[in-house]
Amino acid sequence: MVARLFSRSNAPASPAAETLVGWVDESPGRGTLSLIISCAFTIFLCTWVVIHPRVTKRPLHRVLHKIALFLKTLVAPECIAVESMQEWSQARNVVKNCEGLTGGGMKIVHAFYIGMLALRYRTPSGYRVIWPNQYTWLLEQRLIDWQDHASWGLSVESIADKSNADGTVKLAALVQVSWFVIQSIMRTAHSLPLSPLESMTLSYIPLLAATYFFWWVKPKDVLTPSVIDLPPMTSSQKTTFEAMAVQNTFDDDGIGQRNSLWSIWHLTPRIFEKEAEDKAAHEAVQHATAKTIGKDVDVEAGPFLVESKEIVLSYWDPELYRSKLWTVICLFGASFGALHLISWKTIFPTLVETWLWRSASLVSIVAILIFMHFEKVVFRWGGPLTMISIISPALYLLGRLIMMAGVIAAFRASDPAIYETYVVSSYWIHML
Repeated sequence: MVARLFSRSNAPASPAAETLVGWVDESPGRGTLSLIISCAFTIFLCTWVVIHPRVTKRPLHRVLHKIALFLKTLVAPECIAVESMQEWSQARNVVKNCEGLTGGGMKIVHAFYIGMLALRYRTPSGYRVIWPNQYTWLLEQRLIDWQDHASWGLSVESIADKSNADGTVKLAALVQVSWFVIQSIMRTAHSLPLSPLESMTLSYIPLLAATYFFWWVKPKDVLTPSVIDLPPMTSSQKTTFEAMAVQNTFDDDGIGQRNSLWSIWHLTPRIFEKEAEDKAAHEAVQHATAKTIGKDVDVEAGPFLVESKEIVLSYWDPELYRSKLWTVICLFGASFGALHLISWKTIFPTLVETWLWRSASLVSIVAILIFMHFEKVVFRWGGPLTMISIISPALYLLGRLIMMAGVIAAFRASDPAIYETYVVSSYWIHML
């Protein structure tokens, strides 16, 4: 196998003077099928294997949610990388907030487990999610004691037992990705071009490596949540506790549209979204109350402006967004489109396809930088900047689809040099 991969093929050495080639059968060099399989397998390891979905009780929802995450990762890996960073940041904050309440016993794996909706409590009609801020509040109110966390299914051993993270799979992914990168470097060192599909595959690697870094200790593929009974509370405590829920979308208590199939596309909400929502509601009440001062208007019957439910396209963690690291994060996010430019001089079947692919690569870079410039993108009119914030992800998606279609269509008439290989026997001699 090694000899076949590294031996010199019979493909022409002067692609500019030769006719483009279509499907190339397997030979002593490499063929179209082996090239596609190698790239597809590497992309699979960089997408499906790296995904750490939230806990979903229903089997159908669980599978569909993971497929939805896979498609999102395939199309926009930089967004998943930033999402993993935001989850990691939230988990760290939860651990920090609970440090004094748990005697330092809470670790980031516990915070990840709670944050992925793996902790539920029973209700007369089903189950509801215990969100990280609710769990912190229970500790603060002394309604629960960290010493009893094992009985809630929060021991490290219990979480590890539920998690399906496999070290062998991680090792296989590391070996395959490393091998793919080495091959690409060696081809470049020998002045051999990479196919557009190989350039796209390379573009996934740094982003998914970052995703794996932030999700390294996050439990993976947990099938069932830990279900507990809430401790006794007063009516006011119960009201406060329930009001702290970030969302009710993922509750499984048979009420309304909760836990519907549409929820498979939703990213797991973060605590800062709830905090921002509560702050906005409080400010709205203060504003409405202030307008009634000096007027013969009952506050409760006053002209409160209740906004309809916002359609949020993106909402970056304010702590990260306002940090000095955000510029670096944006540039790292743009690296996916930028790495495609490795194949800038790649020969496509037609000149139109060549410039369409190049333009799509540049558009994806600019669009993601613009998109990440806005802390929150809401689907509503708010002036010209709103249109820019909404159009930028649409342009990014269009560019990505063109790029993905282009790398596949390119195989019908490709530069024959992408099938050339090189001899590495001399490298082994120098190593010896």
